[in-house]
Amino acid sequence: MNTKFISGRALSVIDQYLHFKAGNAVCSVPYFNNKTTRARAALRTYIGKGSPKDVFEEVQALVLKNHADLNALTDVSLKKLLVDNSIGIECSGFAYYTLNAESGERGKGALDKHLSFVNCRGLIGKIRCSIRPAENCDVSTFADDKNSRAISVKEAQPGDIITMTGSKENSELSSAPAEPRRGERDHILIIHRIEYQNFIPCSIYYSHAVAYPQDGIYGSGIRQGRIDISFPDKPITEAAWSEDGKTGDGNLLFLRAQRSRTEVRRLKWF
Repeated sequence: MNTKFISGRALSVIDQYLHFKAGNAVCSVPYFNNKTTRARAALRTYIGKGSPKDVFEEVQALVLKNHADLNALTDVSLKKLLVDNSIGIECSGFAYYTLNAESGERGKGALDKHLSFVNCRGLIGKIRCSIRPAENCDVSTFADDKNSRAISVKEAQPGDIITMTGSKENSELSSAPAEPRRGERDHILIIHRIEYQNFIPCSIYYSHAVAYPQDGIYGSGIRQGRIDISFPDKPITEAAWSEDGKTGDGNLLFLRAQRSRTEVRRLKWF
């Protein structure tokens, strides 16, 4: 069996979100739903679009403002500090910084030099996207044919993405349980590792930013899971998905994938 990973630089970005460190404390950066809070012109950190460095700098600022000691934070108090101050990352923000690192590692330069910002309209929109690319890049941008192409499961490689678009059902993945919304947000997974048997993917490992209803206030964040492939010629929604020990109908992500337009896609410059 052969195993391939996304680049070390991209893996580092994933790890910085998954095991975010401040002082002696470590926690997963919580999921942030920008559309729920309707924050628009705020700092990246407060609209779910901050890099790990942005998040750390904001934590430092909050600690200084409150005359506290960064090294006194515990794992629990760090997560609480992030959540209570609406600091977090949403799925496309997480994808943006991970894929930006991967693009740079492949010698392709920054992500914003390649992306077509399909949701930016007019001159003002184009200027806004050029100044704030991460803030104006969502799942529909990654999933658009101008930026990526759909591929078969058997073609999958680390650095590819899995997009879920088009669902109009309830919001199991995208909002806090106390705030149900009409319609379900698009979602994106980063493929960070693949195990191959005879050069064909047999297990795909992914990372994503997500909030599940059972997470409560402080349980959301970066998660990783696995998709076991028995029939590489069939859609990925017919594979076996597992995350946090949950499989089949007990896996909310798998159910979300089944009721969406779910595709394995590759950025056009990868």
